[in-house]
Amino acid sequence: MDFALLMLMVLLATGLIWLSDYFIWLPARRREAEAIKDGGGSQAQVERALKEPVYVEYARAFFPVILLVFFLRSFLVEPFRIPSGSMLPSLLIGDFILVNKFSYGIRLPVINLKIVDTGAPRRGDVIVFRFPEDPSINYIKRVVGLPGDRIVYRDKKLYVNDQAMNQQDVRLYRGTRDGDCAFMAERFSEQLDGVRHDILLTPRPDPRTQTFVVPDNHYFVMGDNRDCSNDSRFWGYVPDANLVGRAFLVWFSLDTASDHKWLWNRIVWQRIGDSIQ
Repeated sequence: MDFALLMLMVLLATGLIWLSDYFIWLPARRREAEAIKDGGGSQAQVERALKEPVYVEYARAFFPVILLVFFLRSFLVEPFRIPSGSMLPSLLIGDFILVNKFSYGIRLPVINLKIVDTGAPRRGDVIVFRFPEDPSINYIKRVVGLPGDRIVYRDKKLYVNDQAMNQQDVRLYRGTRDGDCAFMAERFSEQLDGVRHDILLTPRPDPRTQTFVVPDNHYFVMGDNRDCSNDSRFWGYVPDANLVGRAFLVWFSLDTASDHKWLWNRIVWQRIGDSIQ
């Protein structure tokens, strides 16, 4: 089940219990306590009659907390964990990131209907979106093509509207195995409309030259780990309706290759607080 839907259901359930108690059950308990008191009952009997049920106590305690988390997660920021190496070297497996939920419009939770337009992705943005072929799965990639752009990927070079995106400052990148993708890659700096970021390229041959024209209200995305990324080159474009938000901060990071170590020793301290470029 979608986590946002689950949170909404819990929020509605706790709120309904709290309201039902305030307007129906609490007045009934008070009337019962008054009747016991008027009938000469003991103070202990009166207190038992007034006692709040445990489920009401929990609902009253958790409702404001769930409401705050639901609001923050739906409209401001949402945390995500990086599960794969498709965005290496920019994002590592085990990074925990924050995503700005209002960068590309304020949307109603669960139904994801945009109610306020606050902007659109720019070329070079790192975005989280619902995978078009299975919207229950969240993907993270970099925007390289905007609506109307002509995208060509040829000989490991990216061309946007017939202009090659500059790759320079080559360095050797020694990586570890990511699923079936074991590599010793080269690390390049690439420019996308002034956004400088690093990409990885390997000797693996490209299947063919690919040309794409991005439709209206859609975006073309690619992983920075170019030869180990399932992205728009293989399944097409990201509709505007599938956007979740813009990734902007690494708030925590774990070394996933050192499961044998204590948790404290697996924390990658130098990545905490890094902005995502």
